[in-house]
Amino acid sequence: MNTPTAPTTTTLTLEAALQGFVRALAGKNRSPATIRAYQTDVGQFITWIHQTNVVIKRPDQIERVDLTEYLAHLGSRQLSGVSRARKLAALREYFRFLEDHALIAKSPVTGVETPHKERTGRTYLRPDEYTKLLSLAGGKPRDYAIFQVFLQTGVRVSELCALRLDDVDLEGHVLQVREGKGMVARSIALEKKAIQALRSYQAVRPDVLSDRLFLNRDGDPISERGVRKLVTRYCRKAGITKKVSCHSLRHTFATYKAERGVSPFQLQELLGHANLNTTQIYVHMGRQNARKVMEQTSL
Repeated sequence: MNTPTAPTTTTLTLEAALQGFVRALAGKNRSPATIRAYQTDVGQFITWIHQTNVVIKRPDQIERVDLTEYLAHLGSRQLSGVSRARKLAALREYFRFLEDHALIAKSPVTGVETPHKERTGRTYLRPDEYTKLLSLAGGKPRDYAIFQVFLQTGVRVSELCALRLDDVDLEGHVLQVREGKGMVARSIALEKKAIQALRSYQAVRPDVLSDRLFLNRDGDPISERGVRKLVTRYCRKAGITKKVSCHSLRHTFATYKAERGVSPFQLQELLGHANLNTTQIYVHMGRQNARKVMEQTSL
């Protein structure tokens, strides 16, 4: 009996194939942020293809040379290796989906080398810096609670904004962190400082219909943009000149946990990393910092 082979052509346009890819990602319960990123990256490639080659309309018409030329184009626009690698990863997933569904014979990404990722330092705050932030936010229970949750749990800004009232168990000292379509992804033990900050905030939190934990001035769920602006504003007030983001607060949590001996596996679970290799960078940074402390305090 002959084994059926994948077709070499498809009637799907690049755009229609992208829509199918996005639906498949949603079906796998990938996070909204991941879906948006993949859709944007693949969409930008499709736009570039249409601008440079009016003949190509379908995924099976894409060749490896198109991918390498696209990466070269991105490089000419001074896009970093990290950004180019991310865009290639999105395209790899897109064409893998098409190959798995027999919509193309073979992924054109096969054999395309991933752009070199530059080594960049991860910004984190010194104790005097994050203490200054907490001091400045001390008079505003919501802002203070946001900083304490970042620093005591290491959550992502998207996860912080998605927190609901019932995700906080102050009696049980546990925070439930959600990902994707509201599903609970992991539990993080709450420390005393975070518990006290959340308790103080909940005592003055407006009584509104929304069950989101953190609200803006209008009583609506605070947005990721709103939290980013809040962090930037406090950093400016604190006189912190280095570039600090919400992710810097996550880096601060992870770096100090690693420095104090938290194992890579525990840290991976706390941070919600899918890959242990992502966590190892903090372990390395923690060891470097510990070595500096030993040198600076040697007898």
